[in-house]
Parts: sequence; C-alpha cells; structure tokens
Amino acid sequence: MSSSEWKDIVLEDAIEFKNGKKSPERQDEGTNPVYGGNGIIGYTEDSNSTSETIIVGRVGAYCGSVYFYEGSCWVTDNAIIGKIKKDYDGRFLFYLLKLLDLNSHRTGSSQPLVNQTILNSIQVRVPIEKSKQAQIANILSALDEKIELNCQANQTVEVVAQAIYKEWFVNFNFPGATGEMQGSELGPIPKGWNITKLGEHVTFVKGRKPKETSEKSTDKFLPQILIDTFDTGNYVYANPDNMIISEENDLLMVMDGASSGRVEFGIHGVVGSTLAIVKKVDFQAHHYLFNFLKSKEKDIKANTTGSSIPHADKHKINDYDFVIPDVSILRNFENISKSMYELVRNNKEEIKALSKIRESLLPKLMNGEIEV
Repeated sequence: MSSSEWKDIVLEDAIEFKNGKKSPERQDEGTNPVYGGNGIIGYTEDSNSTSETIIVGRVGAYCGSVYFYEGSCWVTDNAIIGKIKKDYDGRFLFYLLKLLDLNSHRTGSSQPLVNQTILNSIQVRVPIEKSKQAQIANILSALDEKIELNCQANQTVEVVAQAIYKEWFVNFNFPGATGEMQGSELGPIPKGWNITKLGEHVTFVKGRKPKETSEKSTDKFLPQILIDTFDTGNYVYANPDNMIISEENDLLMVMDGASSGRVEFGIHGVVGSTLAIVKKVDFQAHHYLFNFLKSKEKDIKANTTGSSIPHADKHKINDYDFVIPDVSILRNFENISKSMYELVRNNKEEIKALSKIRESLLPKLMNGEIEV
C-alpha cells in the first residue's frame, strides 16, 4: 500500500472517548460483560455501551490496556469507553491502539493515569479507505479467532476432566465400582480407600522477585511465570540465578492477590513472587492432585488471609481431607487424564506460536510494510 493511501490523524478524529461509570452489581454469569481496566471482571444485565466498543484501562497498574467488544457491555470508571466514528473500522483501531503501548503515555507516578485528553492528542497513520483497514483487521482477527478456539477447546477438556474426577472420586461411580463401602470421617467411602490430610503429601515452594528482567528473550534468561502468563501466553524474561525454577511436570498455585488459589500446570521458567510450586511428597498421581486442587479453587479464594492483599491460606489448604483411592483406580485416571492434558499442552504451544506470528505481523501491517 503506497504512502498516498494513508493519512495522518489524531485519535479523536477516529474515536470518541468518554469515561466509564461506576460498576453495577456484578455476577459470575450474565448477559453483558463488565469491563474494568484489567478486562472482564463480571457480568450484569445492564449496559452503558452497545455495538463496537474499545475499552482502555484508565488508572492504576492496568492503565493503557486495550480490549474490544462487539455487543452490549458495561465499562466501569476504571476504564475509558471508545466509540468508533464513521469511516473507520473498529477492529483495525483496536489493533492500532494495542500497538501504541498506551501505558507509555501515562501521567502520574504513584497513581498512573491515561485520560481522554492524552488519548485524543495521539498522532497515528491509518489507511484512507475503511475497506483497507478492515482487510488488515481481518488478518489479525483470523489469528485471534484460532487462538480463542484453542482456548475454548482447553476449557472444554478441563471441564470434562473435572467431571470425570467428580464422578469417580466424589460420587464414587468409577469403573469396576462394587458399591462396597466403609465408614470414614467424611462418611462412606469405597472399601480399601484411605483419608489423609493434603499437607502430608505436598509442600509449597514460593517464588521470588527476580533482580533482572528483560522484555526480550536472551540465552541466559528464562521466561518469568506471572499470573498474566496463564491468560495471555506472553512472557517477560528473568535471570534464573538463585531463583525458583518450575518444570512442566510441576503444579503452580497463585498465592497472592485476587486470583489466590488458582492452579495451573507448570511451565519451564522462573516462578514469580505471587506464585508457588506445589511440590508432591510421597505422592505421584499428578493429574489426580491437580484436579483435587482445581475442585478447591473457589474455597481457597473465599477463605484467604490478609486485608488489603488476599493471600492463600496454606494452613487451611494443608488441612484439607485428601482421599487416597485404590492404586488401580488412580492409575486408570492418570492414563485417561494424561492424553487429555497432552491435548491442552499442544493447544497451548500452538497458541504461543500463533501469538508470535500475530505480534510479528501487527507492526508490519500497521505501518504498511506488508501490503494487503
């Protein structure tokens, strides 16, 4: 696309910005998503924006973050609503804003802020023709849609795995079940099974804050595992010297913040300071332990310690009653789960590869280096 097919504008020429409003009462499920500065934070039946909406984090650690939603939604006062003006493509502008690194335009130190005045004055170049904008957006959207399909597939696998876990180890409807039961402190359990405390089988190894980090990969640095890593697959990189290192066969738990109790499979990298490795002690049923902890996520989150910053309560977690099934049943569950979670890992690797392609294409498409 020649330079004559592009034009210089400021963002207010293409987008009308206005502040969001105080959040209505939110639910875990509902018709319309509620967006804060860090994305979807719940759902409501109300809305303060319809059709295409660009959402920009306004204040705090997430100021400058960018989201896009097609449909009715509610944008809170921690974010800014962006409505698309005539002759501009909404998805194109979303990707353009993602490229701009709006956080670098923030003001304030103790309380970072991005406001409408800042956004309105940012200068950009865009294709003159809306159809050209849409063509660029279509390429990037196709990659995002494939990434989303893989994410949904992984969620389905995890739901199925949890359903099998519950049916076998909570309802006791496992293959070969005879119905022969024995008494326990939890009530009747299958004969030959035992009950212990979780703390007898696991220990927590807390991550640390690295002294050196880099936005780019280097030979000496490893990926730093943060909460955002699980959601986006994006990494920063850290010096691994004297740090806690996770491997793929580890289990990780979020120990601090709003996501406390969240459990994920390990990644080879440096464990961030808000996470811990859940180390197995004299217990090797990896996927059984993972699904047990997954079944406790909501309870851990609801019973955190700390006032301003929530923390997972290790004493409570260690005190969970932990059922030890028959060895043959455990082995059967591990074999079934292994193939399921291998699919999840493969999908995650594809997500990572697609994300790299998208990040490589984004600046080249947006500056006209690649013609469409």
